[in-house]
Amino acid sequence: MKTDHPALRIAVIGAGPRSLGALEALAADLREEQRAVQIDTFDPFPANAAGPNFDPEESPLCLLNTAMRDIDIRAPRSSKCGAFADWLAHDPDLDSFPLRADLGRYLEARHTDLAAQGHPTITRVFGRADDLRPNGDGWEISLHGQWLGPYDEVLLTPGQPASTPDDQLSHWQNHAARSGAILANAYPARNLARAAEQWGDKTVAIRGMGLSVFDVLRVLTLGLGGRFEHGKYIASGREPARILLFSLDGKPPFPKPETGELDAPFTPPKADTEAFCKAMAQASCSAPDKARELLNAAIIPAVRHVLEHHAVTVSDKDIADWLDKEWDVPGSQSSDGPRETLQAGIELASGQRAPDIGFAFGQIWRKWQDEIRAAYNPVETPPDTAEQIVGFDEGLKRYSYGQPISSAREMEALIEAGIVDLGHAADPQLDLTPSGWQLTSGNRQTEVLVMVDSVLPSPNLSITTDPLICGLMENGKLTEITKGMGARTAPDGTVIDVDGTPIPHLCLLGRMSLGSVIAADSLHDCFGEAANRWARGVAERLKQKSDKEPA
Repeated sequence: MKTDHPALRIAVIGAGPRSLGALEALAADLREEQRAVQIDTFDPFPANAAGPNFDPEESPLCLLNTAMRDIDIRAPRSSKCGAFADWLAHDPDLDSFPLRADLGRYLEARHTDLAAQGHPTITRVFGRADDLRPNGDGWEISLHGQWLGPYDEVLLTPGQPASTPDDQLSHWQNHAARSGAILANAYPARNLARAAEQWGDKTVAIRGMGLSVFDVLRVLTLGLGGRFEHGKYIASGREPARILLFSLDGKPPFPKPETGELDAPFTPPKADTEAFCKAMAQASCSAPDKARELLNAAIIPAVRHVLEHHAVTVSDKDIADWLDKEWDVPGSQSSDGPRETLQAGIELASGQRAPDIGFAFGQIWRKWQDEIRAAYNPVETPPDTAEQIVGFDEGLKRYSYGQPISSAREMEALIEAGIVDLGHAADPQLDLTPSGWQLTSGNRQTEVLVMVDSVLPSPNLSITTDPLICGLMENGKLTEITKGMGARTAPDGTVIDVDGTPIPHLCLLGRMSLGSVIAADSLHDCFGEAANRWARGVAERLKQKSDKEPA
């Protein structure tokens, strides 16, 4: 290794799964680099590579929303860890949904293995980077008032940075501070579990009916000594007196097919997938109306073919009508209530009911996630088209990001047991009371003393309160691709400033660039082509830097 030049220095701000994916990709691209490369990763969270979402210390009641059969984040050839299923101490059921904490421990092990290889050298800096400033061709980073660097390259992988609460939550936070009413967060679940020990005689409401609500329900039931037996819930007596669920539409997401055997027939024919890839690539560069037309033309035959495999006959017009509603008002195709939606999801996922257009297309869309990213992410999509396509993808998460069917069955059992109440599920009126909240739906009113917030912030750059990101925005270096979405970046993650100019040696990967990229919430995306494109760009720039310097 050369010693006549100082080491090339790289900073990665954020040390979660996306950071690990980027580091692994870069290590592979720097395998032939003879010059020393030093990488500093900045993050206050203690676990390397896991991040809060996959905290190794999180409650064992928190499950992934991906079945073991679909987890494909194989380690690099140089790693000793192997695939997640091989790394686990037990032989996993491929139809099971693993613990988040187990995945976090696996990611931590992969990081440890990568760091032990020694090239590049990886050093962890525990703390939250709070500012960034140019220094020559590189950057300096502020940590607790001290400037570190300079760094030849900086990569931002912020995950979900701190953000301004929405108006409703902000109002509630002020109310709880004044009144003593209890307002709790869904995560960390272990903190929620400790607080819930005191809620045995209280009525609890949960804001949000997305994936997080199933973790919260387990904490408030199984976590307090209850158990499920033969489809029934056996109470411990320590649970809240009642748990009210509510959201804007009051509908839970649909679970994924229960087994690999049930899931396989939702895989579209190869020719349909190839046609979709071409359509998505064209749509990503088109005006919104043209993009919609292109995607519909590719989606309709795929849905028809999958439904035909299930002996379900629908016309192309029926599918087109469903898609038109999905583009305009996601979820408006069904008038089912909350309980009916829950029960329908269980029947569809278990194969007891033939799939309808929505469920079939939702599963197809889930299976196309890699193709969607491969076609969309490498191009610069017009902002209004980005808004439309990303919105379409986000709406379909009620199918493509669905929970385990076991979680849906648990919710149904809790309703049967009188623990969970859906009477206020669909957008109730919410009023403050001296000691809590009152939910009103029609003629029914219910007072609650505890509110649990299970709504996760959206990847909206404009609501971020992280000092480093806010500083970059104020200086015009970070800018939204369109209002209410993430930052504008190039395909390799290079940040594009307010004037449309790429900022050298500064990159951003992940959900905070939503709009420039799509489907970034997936764990698989952390280890996909986005990380590879960034790594190739960095390796090439570092090579150019070395070549320019005198020997």
